[in-house]
Amino acid sequence: MKLTVLGGGGVRAPFLAKSIITNAKIANIDEVVFMDNNEEKLNIFGKLSKKISNTINNNIKFSYTTNAREALTDTDIIITAMRVGEDESRVFDERSCLNLGLLGQETTGAAGFAMAMRSISALQAYLLIADEVSHKNYFVFNFTNPSGIVTQTLRDLGYDNVYGICDGPSEFIKQLQRLYAVDANDFSIKCYGLNHLSFFKDMKVKNKDVTSSFLNDPDLYMNSDMRIFSHELVRLMGNCLFNEYLQYYFYEDVKIENILKSLETRGELIERVNKQMMTALKSVDIDKDFSKAFSIFMHYYLIRENSYGNIESGLDRIEHTDEKTFQQFIDEEDQGGYAGVALNFIKAYVSGTPVEMVLSIPNNGALSFLDDEDIVEITCHVSKNKCESVKIEDVPFMQKELLVRMKNYEKMASKAIREKNRDIAIKALMLNPLVNTYSKASKLVDLFIDKYEIYTGPWK
Repeated sequence: MKLTVLGGGGVRAPFLAKSIITNAKIANIDEVVFMDNNEEKLNIFGKLSKKISNTINNNIKFSYTTNAREALTDTDIIITAMRVGEDESRVFDERSCLNLGLLGQETTGAAGFAMAMRSISALQAYLLIADEVSHKNYFVFNFTNPSGIVTQTLRDLGYDNVYGICDGPSEFIKQLQRLYAVDANDFSIKCYGLNHLSFFKDMKVKNKDVTSSFLNDPDLYMNSDMRIFSHELVRLMGNCLFNEYLQYYFYEDVKIENILKSLETRGELIERVNKQMMTALKSVDIDKDFSKAFSIFMHYYLIRENSYGNIESGLDRIEHTDEKTFQQFIDEEDQGGYAGVALNFIKAYVSGTPVEMVLSIPNNGALSFLDDEDIVEITCHVSKNKCESVKIEDVPFMQKELLVRMKNYEKMASKAIREKNRDIAIKALMLNPLVNTYSKASKLVDLFIDKYEIYTGPWK
């Protein structure tokens, strides 16, 4: 099978390459293509990725290209990991929100709407090509943010082969397993909600319910991502665990204060570090001195990763990653990430070996208060030609109200972007609790339309 990554020139590409090649046998992958329209970045991160691929398994054909038609020809699996507009657009979006006193969070907030504006048009164009040249029953795994709006839109456009993937829920579940020293096969938990707005309940170890003991354990609030949240908030929201992105809804004022204190948004930090990385990598001949190039990459990449969430939360990461040599990187066990989610899905769906995983798929009655076609992030059982979500009962009122409002925002944002309609866009942002008011929503929509018509075409 052939796998194509759209957005293969991103900074995370070398890690994605390792994950795909390491797990390729799961889905019988024998060819991988990384595609990106930024030739300069692709020639750096694609080249690093190719070396990683060849070192792990040189029997897999690995290539990189700026030619989308070539990349998508005869492909079976597409992973979208695009950042249309790159770092400059993220900085603009976040600062535009902050200038209005709003949290410029790039997926859940208004900056996420701007990112969706840029991403959806590009993805539509690529999938039109895929319809022509890819294998008939190709799969799309969307990791392009904001994944909820993007996946909803592609499904609404008729692409029922699109599944939203995010490594957030799976990484949090692994964190819990490490914290309580339980084997993955002995641990179960249900995830439900929307992408970057999900909850976790019914924690079991060897079929014994441990929800109460988890939620009342002080260690949970010190040594996991739950340290962001208070025990009281957990009780008020219905006694469950939270996706870390819920901090932006529950502590919006604190996040804005922390960002303003730092004098630098997350986007500005990423832009600065990426520029430093690119300058350093361009000074090295990767073919002749790969070891030095990889060392440079790892140094700057870990500045990004180890600072993740620090600005907004004011806290250091739970798990700090040390720099590694290339050989240490290759030898280290792969954690799977979103590529692992995609490949495990393919294995189960094609071969029939059942697996449980968190995906973004149509609701189809899993959450009774949402419509069947609404894209939800939820625990799924995948088996031969089947992907079925678990049904979640007794969702507390406070969770339900937030989920309904944000789902209505996502659907209205999707409609606004598909129809390029300014009025609908304003109404969408008025629904988003991180914007909420007409005065600010209208200003942001006008800013974003003016800035991004180059990607979307004219709005009405």
